[in-house]
Amino acid sequence: MRGMAKKRRVFEQGHRRKLMVVVDESPEVEGALFYAACRASHTGAHVLLLYVIEPDTQVWDAVRQAQLEEQTTKAKALFRLFRRKLSNDGLDMVPIEEVIREGKKVDAILQQIDEDEDIAILVLAAGTGKEGPGPLVGSLGKMAGTFPIPIAVVPGHLADEELDAMS
Repeated sequence: MRGMAKKRRVFEQGHRRKLMVVVDESPEVEGALFYAACRASHTGAHVLLLYVIEPDTQVWDAVRQAQLEEQTTKAKALFRLFRRKLSNDGLDMVPIEEVIREGKKVDAILQQIDEDEDIAILVLAAGTGKEGPGPLVGSLGKMAGTFPIPIAVVPGHLADEELDAMS
């Protein structure tokens, strides 16, 4: 972990509070997205969608470049899908920022938080399967005591109505 966390500037002039959601193709991510968008709507915040492309170090440069392009296309398609879902839920007025990073997921998350002083909360989706809440929730859960910002873990089994009521 990196020593002292950067000061959050979310309530200063010219800054806006952001809730960051790490997006992927897991079904439970929609709950985290919906919760973050409802919370942002209720509090005047923005939502930052972060997609992390994890590098495959076992491939040649040309293959790696093709994989990077494929993953970037997938990320943009997910962003469009999630914007459509928010629009269908009446949350299309929530400002959305989209970021694609390459690297190990935890490192990319920490780097984004370090570089953007407006990120106030990390919103993660927890899986409901036998394998547990998911590798990201598990890894970040171990760091929770030293993490630079609060982490909200959204249980994958909650309905939209319940998430809206809690946001």
